Amino acid sequence: MKRKALTEKIIVVGVDGFEPRLAKKFLTQGKMPYLQQFIDRGACRDDLVLLGGVPTVTPSLWTTLSTGAYPGTHGITCFFGHNHGHLDSVVYNLDSRRCKAEPLWNIFAEEAGRKTLVWHWPGSSWPPTSESPNLHVVDGTQPQTVNTGVARVDISKIVIAADNYDKLEFMPNTSTISPGAGCIIEDVDNLLEDDGEVSYLRAAITSGSKIIKNIITCEEENEINVLAKMIADTVKSPLKDAAGWADAPAGAKEFTIVLGGNTERRYALLSPNAEGVYDEVAVYKSKRDPRPLVTIKGESSAFDVADTITNDQGEKILCNRNYHVLTLKPDGSQVMMLIGLALDINCADLFHPRALHKEVIDQAGYIPARPVVNGANEALVDKVFIPTWDHYSQWQADCLTYFMKNGKYDVIFSHLHNVDNAGHLFWHFAKHQDMWGNNEERYKEFIERIYIQTDNYLGRFLPFLAEGWTVIITSDHGLSCQEYHGVELGEAGGITTPVMEELGYVTLLKDDAGNKTHEFDWTRTKAVASRGNHIYLNLIGRDEHGIVDPKDKYDLETQIISDLYQYRDRKSGKRVVALALRNKDAVLLGLNGPECGDIVFFKEEGFNVIHADSLSTQNGYADTSLSPIFVAAGPGIKQGFKTERVIRQVDIAPTMAMLGGVRLPAQSEGSPVHQILTEEI
Repeated sequence: MKRKALTEKIIVVGVDGFEPRLAKKFLTQGKMPYLQQFIDRGACRDDLVLLGGVPTVTPSLWTTLSTGAYPGTHGITCFFGHNHGHLDSVVYNLDSRRCKAEPLWNIFAEEAGRKTLVWHWPGSSWPPTSESPNLHVVDGTQPQTVNTGVARVDISKIVIAADNYDKLEFMPNTSTISPGAGCIIEDVDNLLEDDGEVSYLRAAITSGSKIIKNIITCEEENEINVLAKMIADTVKSPLKDAAGWADAPAGAKEFTIVLGGNTERRYALLSPNAEGVYDEVAVYKSKRDPRPLVTIKGESSAFDVADTITNDQGEKILCNRNYHVLTLKPDGSQVMMLIGLALDINCADLFHPRALHKEVIDQAGYIPARPVVNGANEALVDKVFIPTWDHYSQWQADCLTYFMKNGKYDVIFSHLHNVDNAGHLFWHFAKHQDMWGNNEERYKEFIERIYIQTDNYLGRFLPFLAEGWTVIITSDHGLSCQEYHGVELGEAGGITTPVMEELGYVTLLKDDAGNKTHEFDWTRTKAVASRGNHIYLNLIGRDEHGIVDPKDKYDLETQIISDLYQYRDRKSGKRVVALALRNKDAVLLGLNGPECGDIVFFKEEGFNVIHADSLSTQNGYADTSLSPIFVAAGPGIKQGFKTERVIRQVDIAPTMAMLGGVRLPAQSEGSPVHQILTEEI
């Protein structure tokens, strides 16, 4: 049944990983004034909690937020999907064609004729699934930042210039990161539009064909350790008196920067101020150029610097990237810089329609690159990571508020990834561990800064309450600061073997020297722990190398569940698994069906690795939690209202439908949160 709309304009301001426990803490301290104003002018629970679905992982729950369906219904049951019949691999899951549920944005665009924008929503949004001209979609193939997956032309560079270096050295990156670790999905093949039609994904993300094999056999291979690696080339350059320049300041020193794959040279001047203190770096394309590409004063950053880089095919590509001066010795003896990812400025492959790409750049500037740093390095978090997200967040707010001011859209679904990106890189450092020697108080400060950054982003949308916009602030999940490390069971990015080996359900092959490999001995492997929460039996007739007779399935499931509950962490003696259910029983959590394991499990508090392996109600160290957040304000929403109702993630799409006067999505399993609406139902 269609109803009269309670509001004409709705925006979902989604922030990945944003959670209520930390938000309440900082609200109490007066550090999130904009969120407080939304609360005062709108409705929520007193604890701000949205009862999150499971698994607590990005594509699953953003899909739930847009469809009103549980993961077991819409089929996106972890960051990656199950590769049916093949227990040692997973498949690319951020593909709208893998979703079995109808998204609300199609209803707004097709049936209500409402101009609708889906902005970087990493849950079944790309490619667009409606041909309506009212629906515009930007990216959605990965969660980090717009264009991360398709526009990269050059990786980051660490540049060290010193007066005691006697030759220029270029040291190519040797680090690798497992596909999907920390929600990093890069180098997905381009999605093209021809004659206004969105083409299908190419082989890299064609439904079911992006096969990812990531076997995690020890602690050193888990996400936390993998993300401690930094993907960057290193350049060491002599720092010497400037010579041969068209116009170099008196006393200036020069050094050389190498970009691309040791294919490009840029020339930098380090200049002193009037007091003789070296405090400025200017980078030129050529010593003959009258103007630099960028000038950086002191130890600071410059964003979206335009330049051309030669790609692997030998083409000159117009790019933008960020420049950070990390250290600059006053006597001019040393400079250290980080030069960020270079993105193809003209890459419009993930914009539908493509013309939207030009409009975004014209109105808000180049699409910024995400920060790529080592979260264990405090200086990089302080000087690069947080400032880069400050810049990106405000750029995104510039884009969205431009659309809102100019009446471009009636409904906007938007997503920002700053909190989640920070969580994967350094949330775990908020608990001191002797093996890291980390300063937990420093990292708690960084977490606070990320929340203040998020509040500033939210503040950009506050004036639109007076312009008739209904604003829904929400997230997919929270983030846990882990206390107990070393138990390898359940990671969203692959298959974990250690606990299943110890319990006797997995055997890995050995090489000629007797060392374990990353290949299964399928003749002796009865069950495999895949993705964040799923265990699959190696069944005859279903799986490629099946050895378990289907008639023994129930008894084996019983034994595995019993063994999981009895398993104890060797270091702490604590139980590791909080809950384990058969597939048929996991319907209670909305996590059942053919895209889920024979057994679904969740780890205990304290063992949760950031998110994905946890129940959404769990807490972590340093006031962290796994719950998502919910606040709504504007037309159709009661003002200054608190409800005691449990608000579930599946309730958000039905509530938006009620506000917008459209029908509920076909597979929706939630109910409108009628208690917070101005009209009684």
